[in-house]
Amino acid sequence: MTNDYTFGNALPVAPLRIAALDSCKELGNSVNDYIVQFRKNDYEQLMAEQNSTLSIRGYDCENYLVDCTCPRFGSGEGKGVINTSVRGSDLFVMVDVTNHSLTYNVCGNVNHMSPDDHFADLKRIISTAQPSAHRINVIMPFLYESRQHKKTKRESLDCAYALEELANMGIDSITTFDAHDPRVQNAIPLFEFNNFMPTYQFVKALFKSEPNLKIDKENVMIISPDEGAMSRAVYLANNIGVDMGMFYKRRDYSRVINGRNPIVAHEFLGSSVEGKTVIIVDDMIASGESMLDTCRELKDRKAARVIALCTFGLFTNGFEKFDEFYNNGYIDRVITTNLNYRPAEIFTKPWYLEADMSKYLAAIINTINHDVSISDLMTPTAKIQKSVRRFNEGIRVTD
Repeated sequence: MTNDYTFGNALPVAPLRIAALDSCKELGNSVNDYIVQFRKNDYEQLMAEQNSTLSIRGYDCENYLVDCTCPRFGSGEGKGVINTSVRGSDLFVMVDVTNHSLTYNVCGNVNHMSPDDHFADLKRIISTAQPSAHRINVIMPFLYESRQHKKTKRESLDCAYALEELANMGIDSITTFDAHDPRVQNAIPLFEFNNFMPTYQFVKALFKSEPNLKIDKENVMIISPDEGAMSRAVYLANNIGVDMGMFYKRRDYSRVINGRNPIVAHEFLGSSVEGKTVIIVDDMIASGESMLDTCRELKDRKAARVIALCTFGLFTNGFEKFDEFYNNGYIDRVITTNLNYRPAEIFTKPWYLEADMSKYLAAIINTINHDVSISDLMTPTAKIQKSVRRFNEGIRVTD
């Protein structure tokens, strides 16, 4: 274990507790296991360095998870229940608002939980813990209503309103990943809003899955599928030392289909992709329509391989189209994270690969609990560049 997850004599703000809602149980369990290991190594290292008896600081804990649930009445109404004491603790509440696999009964009918239901459960747990917890921090990997982050006519501004609601409940921080537009944090300028990117984990997963990839301008190119993803693509391209290109979506603003203006065409800006491995970087795959159109456009321009890196794989229209495009050679691989719910079927797909974010999220929670700087975690530039150097030297990723 390196020193990356140890903090010397820095003490936690308060005893750490993690409330992983039902929507986020699997990720919560994995994060808990990593934190237990971090703290065991931290304590052993301090004992060895100082050769003295130290206060345990709660590091002997084998489980930081609290027992919490949000049961429903027959009418569909719910409540929050925490069966573990959180008095004086630094509580981290984890929720996945995209987990549609969970159900509840309403007057004998089965309902699948929507993002609104998950957000309501989050507020229930916060209100349950608020009277006794020292601090309450929200871990919401997919930011609730983040696709409705701005308004252009008479419409609601759901994400900003949700952030204000959480802030008014007295939480201390919100941590999310790859927000659709992080500027929505301007709705709560006096509250801590942390937006992390999975770039380093994507690089590790990519290098592990593509050991023969040559990282140079002649062989690799980064692609932004639209203007909104430009910053992600620029950051990755600059750090691995390759060129980038972008598409912009030409839309028909005279019509609205499924809540949005339909895309008429994808126009490409950039140098030739012929013979190159092109890597598309985006925040999410919803229906996948736009992503697949981009992949086909790149293959039509004679790209050798097309790999998509997306933080959240929602696949709202299923996998049939992705299977079709894979079989037709339009797409070679899709890499997403484990920050949101993925149906079991996806792990049977030959085109799918997962970038594990559990260790990274555990490091974030551990760092915030110690109230030390998170700058290095937010900008892992040095780690990315080191990985590229090692990969180009022939040192292959093994973990």
